[in-house]
Amino acid sequence: MKRFAAVFVGAIFVAAVFVLLAARPASAQDWARARLEKSSRHSEWVTLKHGDRSVETFVVYPETKHKRPVVLVIHEIFGLTDWAQEVSDEVAEAGYIAVTPDLLSGMAPGGGRTSDFAEGKATEAVSHLDPDQVTADLNAAADYALKLPASNGKLFVVGFCWGGGQSFRFATNRPDLSAAFVFYGPPPAKDAMARIKAPVYGFFAGNDARIGAMIPDAIEQMKAARKPFEPVTYDGAGHGFMRAGEAPDASDANKKARDDAWVRWKVLLEKNQ
Repeated sequence: MKRFAAVFVGAIFVAAVFVLLAARPASAQDWARARLEKSSRHSEWVTLKHGDRSVETFVVYPETKHKRPVVLVIHEIFGLTDWAQEVSDEVAEAGYIAVTPDLLSGMAPGGGRTSDFAEGKATEAVSHLDPDQVTADLNAAADYALKLPASNGKLFVVGFCWGGGQSFRFATNRPDLSAAFVFYGPPPAKDAMARIKAPVYGFFAGNDARIGAMIPDAIEQMKAARKPFEPVTYDGAGHGFMRAGEAPDASDANKKARDDAWVRWKVLLEKNQ
């Protein structure tokens, strides 16, 4: 009887653990963390200071003996998550210095960053970030990166989701960009487009009504401003396909969109060096 009770209690414990693991939020991104931990590339956290701000920034270096361009990576609305770090490592794998500032630095309880927010609170905090502060943080990260001994002086920006909109907007504020890459993010204000100096490349999802509805006007507005804008829409993909297409439960459409977008992105990076 005691043995049966012990087995029964053990079974309940295992089942409880399974339920807890299954119930963990997708934002935990254990699969992204596991891939990042297997990387052989050098990564580090640096603290960048400008004014009264300190911005925790994730930097990953490519494995090469040559000086390389910098890609400024702007995270999703979820903050600088495991996936944001993992995709930065993939940028370095492609041969670029990836510099990814945590734009929630100092905004979490106790002055922490993304990882210090309670579940679900980072999204709300990112939504309320001051645009001027975001621009200043991005400029600080770009200025730091361009001074790295490993940098060849070329600067790109890429963003995903909320960060995609910020990469488009950063192109209106940073004249020395070689190119801006916008993954399923909204366009900046029409009047600001006149300030864009670099080509802008868009990567959009076919099943993304909110962002998709903005693209026709953005095309016309960029054309009227005589600014280069080349958007591509990936049929069947959903918003966030670069992350969702890499997850273990990725749909075929999201996986294909991610794979195709990576090929295009790498070609464009090489083209604009």
